[in-house]
Amino acid sequence: MDWIWKAILIIIVGTIILRIAGRKSISQMTLSQTVIMIAIGSLLIQPVAGKNIWVTFGVGGVLVLTLIMMEFTQLKFDFMERFLTGRSISIIENGQLNEKNLKKLRFTVDQLEMKLRQTNITSIADLKSATLEPNGQVGYELKEEKRPATKKDIDDLNQQIQSLRQMLNPNQAAQPADTLPPAEDLFKEVETKQHQQVHPDRLN
Repeated sequence: MDWIWKAILIIIVGTIILRIAGRKSISQMTLSQTVIMIAIGSLLIQPVAGKNIWVTFGVGGVLVLTLIMMEFTQLKFDFMERFLTGRSISIIENGQLNEKNLKKLRFTVDQLEMKLRQTNITSIADLKSATLEPNGQVGYELKEEKRPATKKDIDDLNQQIQSLRQMLNPNQAAQPADTLPPAEDLFKEVETKQHQQVHPDRLN
């Protein structure tokens, strides 16, 4: 029965250790974070095989403290951030593939297209620039004519339409905008810690 309480303790302490380490997913981790997380995962299973459980937790704590110190060092010294995390590298410039950087990164066009499809980009020709981020994600900037309209663009267009209507029909009173009930804001719920719309008790 010794392995039962060890397994339960490993889950509890392991969860606490990883919670302290951070909440990033694997795809968002830097190289050093990924290495330490893999090391912690391998380490936590060892007590079940007979290793000392408290030594294991102690080593796990040291690994997490090392990770935190490395992250603070990156905040303090710019060269440490470049060394440990790396910098974004341009892979598309002015709508053209940067073949030199793609080769240096060993990043194929097929891999780039896969990343772009995941962000609903249908054509490389739509991009003004793109970068490969340290966490493996692709950051991009659309060309001016391919960018979606923002709320400000729509408001400006609506204002111009209203001005044209006033010029064509000077005697017509301005039409008030329709007032709609406020939409549910899921982010506001996190701040206020309560639902803006009432849901059935079974779903809360």
